[in-house]
Amino acid sequence: MTSRMRFVGVTTGASSIMRIFPTWADILGLDAELVGLDIPLDADASAYRAAMTEMREDPSCVGALVTTHKIALYDAARDMFDELDPFAASCGEISSIAFRDQLTRGAAKDPITAGLALEEVLAPEHFFDGAQALCLGAGGAGTAIGWYLAGRADLSSPLTFVDVSRERLDHLQTVVAGHAPDADVRTLTAAEADLPALLAELPAHSLVINATGLGKDRPGSPLPDHALLPRQAVVWELNYRGSLEFLAQARAQEADRDLTVVDGWRYFIHGWTQVIAEVFDLDMTPQVVAELSAAARESTS
Repeated sequence: MTSRMRFVGVTTGASSIMRIFPTWADILGLDAELVGLDIPLDADASAYRAAMTEMREDPSCVGALVTTHKIALYDAARDMFDELDPFAASCGEISSIAFRDQLTRGAAKDPITAGLALEEVLAPEHFFDGAQALCLGAGGAGTAIGWYLAGRADLSSPLTFVDVSRERLDHLQTVVAGHAPDADVRTLTAAEADLPALLAELPAHSLVINATGLGKDRPGSPLPDHALLPRQAVVWELNYRGSLEFLAQARAQEADRDLTVVDGWRYFIHGWTQVIAEVFDLDMTPQVVAELSAAARESTS
């Protein structure tokens, strides 16, 4: 029987992974298909519980990757899991679901994924000279980024997070404090934050991240058009598809401000390969990831 992996998101049919996965399955020797499971933004808890029931009762379903709904799924259906990894329990989110050995296992791979993606563009000593981080968005991705950054050995400066929800910001602060209690984590609601002023105060080489989902699930950017990014900043747009307004703003300033602008492609690759490894119980070595990444580029070119 062909195994079925589910993709829990908002508009899964638009994702490049739907074209990439069959190629990856061939490379990995998997008799498997990927099937989307779309849940609207701000859905009721019953939608997440129904999705979990549907997956658990499908004998061909071996697991799932969850985007956008990671925290909501955890909040609505935590009791439906037999096991949660330490990241899932600490971060209060589930990005990976595996049905194995008659158990339902939940994991939060985003802290690992964020680290793998950021380590490709940040040197190990990046923050030693006072560079700071400003993350716009404090949902599942923002919380995982906070977890990763707060644990870096070179971190000596504040981490600032801005989100429309005070509840999400408080949750992020609690999660990061439990992992790295000495980290200087500052939070502001979007209503409180003067983003152009915040950006102007950041030192050169600072890290600026769009983890809001704007530009993917909803059009728009968290930054006003007149906002100037810090000189020599690393600017990371977590999305790789969508209207990508934030990415366009960064690209427009890239030459004049000497920016390093990164989209979400590598984050996408690491996110999927980490979850596929969990779902299918595979050893995902760097060499295998490199082969899958090259195949993904070819599949989408």
